[in-house]
Amino acid sequence: MRAQEANGRVLGGLDLRDQAGRLRGVATGVAVAATGLAGGIGRGALALGSGPFGIQRSSSAIVARASLEAVAILRAVGRPGQPPVPGRAGAARAPRSTLAPMDEPAPAPAVPAPGRAISVAELLAIGTELTVGETTDTNSGELARSLVGRGIGVARVTALPDHQPTVVGALRDALARADLVVCTGGLGPTPDDLTREAAAEVCGEVPAVDPATLAWLEAMWARRNQPFPATNIKQAWTIPSAGALPNRHGTAPGWWVDRPDGRVIVLLPGPPREMGPMWRDFVLPRLAERGAGGESEVRTLRLTGIGESQVAERLGEALLRRTNPIVATYARREAVDIRISARPEAGRSAAAVADAAEATVLSILGEHVWARGDTSWADALGGALAARGWSLATSERGSGGALVALLRGLAALRRAEVVAADAEPPRTDGYAGESELREAERIRASSGADVGLAIRTEPDGRDTAVHVGVVAPTGRHAERRVAFQGGAQGADRAAIAGAAVLQAFLRR
Repeated sequence: MRAQEANGRVLGGLDLRDQAGRLRGVATGVAVAATGLAGGIGRGALALGSGPFGIQRSSSAIVARASLEAVAILRAVGRPGQPPVPGRAGAARAPRSTLAPMDEPAPAPAVPAPGRAISVAELLAIGTELTVGETTDTNSGELARSLVGRGIGVARVTALPDHQPTVVGALRDALARADLVVCTGGLGPTPDDLTREAAAEVCGEVPAVDPATLAWLEAMWARRNQPFPATNIKQAWTIPSAGALPNRHGTAPGWWVDRPDGRVIVLLPGPPREMGPMWRDFVLPRLAERGAGGESEVRTLRLTGIGESQVAERLGEALLRRTNPIVATYARREAVDIRISARPEAGRSAAAVADAAEATVLSILGEHVWARGDTSWADALGGALAARGWSLATSERGSGGALVALLRGLAALRRAEVVAADAEPPRTDGYAGESELREAERIRASSGADVGLAIRTEPDGRDTAVHVGVVAPTGRHAERRVAFQGGAQGADRAAIAGAAVLQAFLRR
């Protein structure tokens, strides 16, 4: 107790001669020993470990227990110079509190926009599970697409382990290069979740428990009739320069941190189901308020029936090396994509620059374009079928359900059958495609669908031969294609070939 009182006297500057001051000193001392969770301790926290967070890293269990004691005392008596809040004794608010105690979190308040333009961003994906290969980082791709689409260039994407010095170094380096640094991951309650600590260290600030955020977290457990885990207290931390970003799908609020030079740090949770909504609902609106980005136009053309190397050869080096617009090719699982990214140039709008490039691409490869943007095969075929008011049934032989997987989510699909490759071979009358047309007619009639699609695969050397049959109210069509590669990859490409044949039929 004496040591705690001493800490309170030295670090908090408290008069411990009265009972209230003594309790506040105890609370402050406990909070300091728990890594400075109580506010107003500033410079003295550095003496408690290796940096302001040394004790927390060495004994998280002791810290969590001490944190609960500190929070309880602060609630009881308040902080120095602060009267108790009516209806909740001593519930002093940390800077820029944003989370309502018993309600859905409210967004962080807007701040006056500094003069610095936000035009370049860097992304830091934090989590040892990423750097050891246990988890794939999908967040950075979503964030990069979102930023580039708003005219904010992404200079780097970096994966980092849960190691505070590494994260601190990467964050400092990123702030030296970029206007906006977005971190994902490391906001959980466990000792290895250190992103808050790293951001606080970079900012030179000490985390404190935000009582409103803590009450919001406690209410979540109370609704479940469960005790609140002490380890989750750190999810209520904040720093003076940070505003909380509400999390409607988890327990980890994010941070929006304004730096004195106008740069911005954003901390987001790692789970995509939490990260995505927080980014869309609370970060993008604030970036818009800041006037981030600039005029840009991004378009994607999706191609089938041609490989990426052939696409690049036909487009030519001159087009692919242009800096505005940037025309790039990407080999995806279900398509080869051509992405056009344009900025205003010579009095022309970004859209006009993109229009000219798109017209050039279509003049060269238009017959291979089956969709735009992030349209899937299920989306494309669903739209084509809906335009005619038709439904679909499918049968596939030898492709192991690849067609079913490709069309997952297609509302117009009435029935899908999968037949093993070694099943009894179909009867034919000697002309190409006859068995596929018969199978397409059978599945159409038995399901009551308007359209029947049948595909059959067989090895063709190292590749896969694909036999396709389509039967619809307007006619019949059979076709043979060759899908590059065999095995599972060949089966996936055979399914795409079948979908492409059907789409071409529907476009007639």
